[in-house]
Amino acid sequence: MLSSLSSTISRLNLFYPKPSIPYSLSSCLKTLKPQPIIPRWSPLHSLSTHSTSRLSTSLKPQFETLVSKDDLVVLGIETSCDDTAAAVVRGNGEILSQVVSSQADLLAKYGGVAPKMAEEAHSQVIDQVVQEALDKANLTATNLSAVAVTIGPGLSLCLRVGVRKARKLAGSFNLPIIGIHHMEAHALVARLIERELQFPFMALLISGGHNLLILAHDLGHYIQLGTTIDDAIGEAYDKTAKWLGLDMSRSGGPALEELAREGDAESIKFSTPMKQHKDCNFSYAGLKTQVRLAIESKNINAEIPISSASSQDRRSRADIAASFQRVAVLHLEERCDRAIEWARKIEPSIKHLVTCLAILKFCLLHHNLLIY
Repeated sequence: MLSSLSSTISRLNLFYPKPSIPYSLSSCLKTLKPQPIIPRWSPLHSLSTHSTSRLSTSLKPQFETLVSKDDLVVLGIETSCDDTAAAVVRGNGEILSQVVSSQADLLAKYGGVAPKMAEEAHSQVIDQVVQEALDKANLTATNLSAVAVTIGPGLSLCLRVGVRKARKLAGSFNLPIIGIHHMEAHALVARLIERELQFPFMALLISGGHNLLILAHDLGHYIQLGTTIDDAIGEAYDKTAKWLGLDMSRSGGPALEELAREGDAESIKFSTPMKQHKDCNFSYAGLKTQVRLAIESKNINAEIPISSASSQDRRSRADIAASFQRVAVLHLEERCDRAIEWARKIEPSIKHLVTCLAILKFCLLHHNLLIY
């Protein structure tokens, strides 16, 4: 785990990304265009030259020497969307503390993430969250080796809050700043706790705004097999939940999944997205439109919360939720099924897929893969 974190931290050339290594693919994969998932933008770009110089490649040899020590301790800060989070992690993968401040009340009030309101909420609690993370780890900022912070993708207004806090700490205690790619972190975090997970492996990365299927060859070395071409599954879940008048305080996903248990998943024949496209990309815009039309045809009023709906109205909403969820997950399964085939043509030794356990049971069993 030390080598994993050390290699991640030592990749400080955020503004001078290395060119991706070309791959020789078989003829059946000619449509696949390998793409690195390194962010080409950062809120750090708009900050002072003095601050960003901490990320220059001139510091790389010095920092690589630092991270070779067993006492490496990194503070991580995350403010990419609607939760303010901080954690302290050792170089061997030991998580010393983790603190999360939720914005559930804002989600319920606005029916989803309101960027400006989310930014203000981050600003109000960021100092407290970071300090609590240090306190729970029984450390102070003087014990840190570096500060890591999410720089994208995410909501720019929210990301800036975390970046400013990281800059302030790093400047006060002369610490390096490590910019973290949000989706790359999702792919690699399993290696903190699953020591058997070695490269290469596949990852299905799902967030509110992004779906990605990648083949991870090594740290910073990825092939993008599929991505979102319009709306991600998280956006589709949130919008459907909002249109059905569900409680958004836990975000749309949990509320919709709970209601779907009451419904008939075969009652409404939504079309599976992109059936005619033989690639690994995702699309949920069309499914959202189908759901909206179904809701309108049932005369469902989202202003009436599910808790106040009649039994017949609740049943209609549950059927829509269940039918939507069946097709939404089926789309994931189909894309992952094809991506696994593609990935194994590139890396026949692949044995692992990093994803959510409940989502892809079929294609995992079909391809005899282990999941994390």
